[in-house]
Amino acid sequence: MQKKGMTPNTLTFVPVLNACASLRALEKGRQVHEQIIQSGCEGNAFVGCSLVDMYAKCGSMEDAQRVFNKMPSRDVVTWTAMILGHGKHTQGQKALELISQMQQEGVKPDSVTFVGVVNACASLVALEECRCAHRQIIQSGWDLNVFAGSSLVDMYAKCGSMEDAQRVFNNMQSHDVVTWTTMILGHMKCGQGQRALELFQQMQQEGVQPDSYFCGGGECMCQLDCT
Repeated sequence: MQKKGMTPNTLTFVPVLNACASLRALEKGRQVHEQIIQSGCEGNAFVGCSLVDMYAKCGSMEDAQRVFNKMPSRDVVTWTAMILGHGKHTQGQKALELISQMQQEGVKPDSVTFVGVVNACASLVALEECRCAHRQIIQSGWDLNVFAGSSLVDMYAKCGSMEDAQRVFNNMQSHDVVTWTTMILGHMKCGQGQRALELFQQMQQEGVQPDSYFCGGGECMCQLDCT
């Protein structure tokens, strides 16, 4: 496009940044960022959000933070991109600080934001922080959402509190294969093989069929049958 003399604009830069993010192409992303600065498009909200997301997915939270700090306004998508990035890179405390700052600035989190916070708490393996995040999710009305509920189950399982995980699981309106598997693997990791086997049988009785996710994390269901 550029060789043909055409100048990219905001609508061009957003999908290019998304491509860099999906490829984890950090250096290419930085080159695109330079072009964005030269074109005067850095202040665009959509471009700024895409830059934050690209840097976060490429593992450069320092670059993401610099872009984030320069943005004139930040919506829930931008805040969530930062929170998910810190959670993914096991910077749980920073993610928790961001959601607090986000709410202080009057931006309301959504279910995806809370998933980022929950993942951050799980990386900290800090049960009290987990329960604090759970209370915020309940207050926001997202606790029955399958997406948020599955993340809560996973969070409590990673923190070793299967009692809390079971309470969340019981309150969910529906369970998918990921939620069931998270519960089963959680009990296995806690040495509760019999309970894991009971859940596996209950899952099948309710018509949920296991898939390749059951072999995730190096723990195959064939191990469960031998427990």
